Amino acid sequence: MKINLKIQRFNPETDAEPRFQEYSVEIDPNARLLDALMQVKRFQDGSLGFRKSCAHGVCGSDAMRINGKDGLACKTLVKDVAAGDGDTITVEPLRYLPVQRDLIVDQSDFFRKYRLIKPYLINDDPVAAGERIQSQEERMAFDDTTNCILCASCYSACPVLGENTAFLGPAAISQAYRFLADTRDQGFAERQPALDDPDGVWPCQNHFKCTQACPRAILITKRINQVKRMLDKARKTGED
Repeated sequence: MKINLKIQRFNPETDAEPRFQEYSVEIDPNARLLDALMQVKRFQDGSLGFRKSCAHGVCGSDAMRINGKDGLACKTLVKDVAAGDGDTITVEPLRYLPVQRDLIVDQSDFFRKYRLIKPYLINDDPVAAGERIQSQEERMAFDDTTNCILCASCYSACPVLGENTAFLGPAAISQAYRFLADTRDQGFAERQPALDDPDGVWPCQNHFKCTQACPRAILITKRINQVKRMLDKARKTGED
């Protein structure tokens, strides 16, 4: 089938504003959007900029907005975003992050917020028998959050960040839950200041856009609300 790719282009060295450029591509409907972008890059316009790496939905490099929705180009089939010959697929960079070139964004602020929640196991107690034992049930309490690939699709999908760019964001909060819910972790007090902040977990309005955008099926909105309950419990305990 023949599709029309409408891609947002921007070169900060030469462009005052972003613009759209269109490319006609002949491609199998079962191919991925990433394959269509690679066709443009290889055979039509080598200046097109976008990120890719594993091309199998593991690295998270090729997150972008596809027909107004956030997702991975390598996990999006052409037939799912173009119904027939001549259809147009609009491709834009992720929102709320500065565009470096075309579909490439600067994720520095995204990862700065991620680091604020201390995304690692915090436990200084001596390890008995060489490992910290955890049951399957205890692991399942946060199992989905371990699948995060930090693609920032949820970040771009979040309406709250459109109003408050200081908001910690869904990825950082869901990853905070990953460790707070881990029975081996003792880092609640160290993560609490970043989470229990006016721009921490509380701006979340339960739009569920983050959950819908996640390519790894993480229950992000549920995990954010669980963090809220943990903080509320800590506040009440402190008042008693």
